[in-house]
Amino acid sequence: MPERPPSQGHTPWPGGPGGAPLADPDPAAAPGGRRAARRARAAGAAGPARARARVVKGIAGAAAVAAGCMLLLRGSEALDGIGGISGIAGVSGLGGDRRGPAPAVAVDAPDPGRVLQIVAHPDDDLYFMNPDLRYSIAAGHPVTTVYLTAGEADGINATEGKQRTTAPNKPAYAEARQNGIRAAYAKMATGDRTSAWKRTVVPTKGGGQAEVDALVAKPEVNLVWLQLREAGTVYDSAPDSLHGLWDGKIPALGAQLSSGTPVKQRFTYSKDQVVRTLVGVLEQYEPTTVRAQDPTPGRFPDTRKYTDHQDHFYGARFVQAALAAYAKDVDAKDRPHFAVQNYVGYFNGSLPSALDPDEAKEKLDILGTYAWVDKQNHCGSDAGCGDLKVADHPAGNGWTSTVNYARGTGTSWLTSDKEHGLWAFKVLDGQVALWHRSGPIGAWSGPRLLPGTGMDPGVATVTLPDGRIAVFGTRTSFGARPAEYRREVVYCVQRGPGAQEFGDWQSLGTPETSDENWTSDISAPAVAVDGSGQPAAYVRDGAGSLRGRVQSANGSWGPWASYGGADLHGTPVTATDGAGRRMVFAATTKSVVGWVQPKPGAPLGRATPTGLPDTTLPLTAEGREGGVRLWFRKPGSGNVRTALVTGEGGLKVNHLTDLGGLQGFGSVTASGHVLAGRSAGGLLGSGLGPGRPWERSPLMFVGAPSSTTTGRNLVSLAVVGLDARLYVTSSADDADAHLAPWLPVGPRNAGR
Repeated sequence: MPERPPSQGHTPWPGGPGGAPLADPDPAAAPGGRRAARRARAAGAAGPARARARVVKGIAGAAAVAAGCMLLLRGSEALDGIGGISGIAGVSGLGGDRRGPAPAVAVDAPDPGRVLQIVAHPDDDLYFMNPDLRYSIAAGHPVTTVYLTAGEADGINATEGKQRTTAPNKPAYAEARQNGIRAAYAKMATGDRTSAWKRTVVPTKGGGQAEVDALVAKPEVNLVWLQLREAGTVYDSAPDSLHGLWDGKIPALGAQLSSGTPVKQRFTYSKDQVVRTLVGVLEQYEPTTVRAQDPTPGRFPDTRKYTDHQDHFYGARFVQAALAAYAKDVDAKDRPHFAVQNYVGYFNGSLPSALDPDEAKEKLDILGTYAWVDKQNHCGSDAGCGDLKVADHPAGNGWTSTVNYARGTGTSWLTSDKEHGLWAFKVLDGQVALWHRSGPIGAWSGPRLLPGTGMDPGVATVTLPDGRIAVFGTRTSFGARPAEYRREVVYCVQRGPGAQEFGDWQSLGTPETSDENWTSDISAPAVAVDGSGQPAAYVRDGAGSLRGRVQSANGSWGPWASYGGADLHGTPVTATDGAGRRMVFAATTKSVVGWVQPKPGAPLGRATPTGLPDTTLPLTAEGREGGVRLWFRKPGSGNVRTALVTGEGGLKVNHLTDLGGLQGFGSVTASGHVLAGRSAGGLLGSGLGPGRPWERSPLMFVGAPSSTTTGRNLVSLAVVGLDARLYVTSSADDADAHLAPWLPVGPRNAGR
């Protein structure tokens, strides 16, 4: 791991969806408060000006979302003004009043979803969120990226050989990094790194100012620069930082303005002001997908240092707090639902490469633009046109050859019942959302948010012996002291088979004592019921080993047991074989480790090497063919691989097979003859049987797909799109079947 701080700072923000200031509106301006004002605006009555709505080009010619209907993507609703482009007009701040006529919007145009990324430094997005970022821009989705810090580091913008002879200049280095980011985004959006930006200043809800940049050629692409000071060190103590502010070591964190920013006012933010500033951004852009870094990256077992830059994960905790406040303070009737995706940071360099060579090259090319490797003065700035610190090694620590989600990789969130009904569970707005279809041809309902907040992305479901569905996940809570930041495993159970109501969330606690003593880095739970009817939940703990709790016949849960293993990463998976034995599997940086019960009802056996080759994260498991079949991807390829693992006489791996695919990365869901996962380009790719070519569907989605068998001969498949809306399809479970047209469930997720 390099000791240099991660990339940072830049200033942004004109013309996001909903385009308004980032400051509190005047309550007197709208009788009845914010909700009344929003509804008045929605009715076209008195209120802020959204920019004219733009219908932008859809996903790779996307069509046929349901019954052959064309999928039209609505562009960013930026405000008119700013030099004649769709930008911000009459802006008083992020989160403030809006002025101007309401646009005419096509009533039947589905919402494409709006993506908001919040990162600590400029280039965190390019290293750790690409290729998702590039896919979203290419598909025409409105995309905004917020940079918390200025990324000033030591102020030396020079390649390795010239750093000792280059004078430090923090404002200039921050400007150079901003220039590099603008060039990279312009290239991703238009193919031309010199494509023009409109830059403006807006007040924030936290009392400071932000720079907002809108790409003139594609004003749905925005950059927001908050320009707070960065820590300047990856691991070492730096009280004057996001870490110090979060832990209360300093009362406020100051700004580090870049030399080229139009922001001239110096300001400081308290912890609460940072949260309020981010809430203002959320209110302004109304995202349906929020991308953030990993708030709990874990620690190295030997040094106990965190595996990521402190700005990355403390910045992500500020995002968590802001999302919780936004979900609580803004009525769901007045805003769209949103889903969250978290990304692994520095530790990507220690994991097998997830991207195929062509995709890795594209990602590296964008980093080369940011790093200003050709040193041509294309931006006309004395500060420089990019980040020369990374120009010698723009790939970082292997980061351009991979990408990994920190959470939300499970594929068991769609399930069916004995009446052939379907139940889908995903986290929206920090709560578990439920969609339901009664019977094989019933009408869908949802999303309905189950009570209980603070839920992390990624849930798992299991059907209990009596037919009830149990939902498991993790929940994050905050407190006044650092040690009160905690993550715990929770679950709730259906009131009865087929019932719409679920019981209260119950806590299984955590195998970690506290965030200060170790880390809250526990994975999402993996859950299975063995042949004796005994449910068990397993997590990877902060030390990289397997822990679990088992429920007894009287309903009580045993203590967190330690099952060993080392160097485990991602979320474990579990399934039951033909003899009713639970098997559990977890990936390491080199292979896959497994555990099996000797018989149903018995304790889990010891950790056993499977002998499988290295595999990218994550794994998928399903009971089949008398054993448990695993699916995963080949490193540096994206091809899907599978192997059958049997448990008689100990774990045995049979017939490792390469199934091909459409490149891509991430989870693969498997039910019946259907395989599906993210393909190159970010769209859903599906394989419908041996010897048949893989197909792409015109859908981009959050997290992982999920599938389930329904009845004897039907497979149902579901994703949650970037618009935080559920999409479902199905296929007969036979050799010549095809996927039915995708069906969106419920009204479009457009908010007010």
